Amino acid sequence: MSLRDSAAETATLTEKTHKPIPKKAISAPQALNEAYTYAKPSSFSRGLRLDIKGITILLISGTASVDEEGRTVHAGDLRAQSWRTYRNITGLLEAEGASWKDVVRTTCYLRDIERDYEAFNEIRTQFFKEQGLNPLPASTGVQAILCRPDLLVEIEAMAIFESDRVAAGSNDGDRA
Repeated sequence: MSLRDSAAETATLTEKTHKPIPKKAISAPQALNEAYTYAKPSSFSRGLRLDIKGITILLISGTASVDEEGRTVHAGDLRAQSWRTYRNITGLLEAEGASWKDVVRTTCYLRDIERDYEAFNEIRTQFFKEQGLNPLPASTGVQAILCRPDLLVEIEAMAIFESDRVAAGSNDGDRA
């Protein structure tokens, strides 16, 4: 059996055994561009919105200090990159009618965790206080080689909230 035949058989079986959850790509062009518009396109969504029986889940992809044109901003400045990263994630959350109060989990990737964690944690603590978060999101900090050598921090986030919008694709941005 060829790989193509196997994939077709798997797709047929999947269609018979479960109903796919509607998914919608999250976009916030006023904050940052889409990865596929880079000079060297990258194949991922900035985030996905899943609407499941009155519950909305937002999965925000790793987000960094990137501007509306896809350029790295604040190269070499962890503090400024951290603030821009939080701004970009805020834009993605707001595009779906959410806020940081809906965020339940973050994963924070630092290029040099030993050097930068203390400064990063100061900024994160200040940002979360400004957002009035209580309880704080669950979070993990990881040292990682990021996709660009001039990026020092990248953050993923997951938000969950109740919603009357059960079908993905609505553009009204209103939350129940």
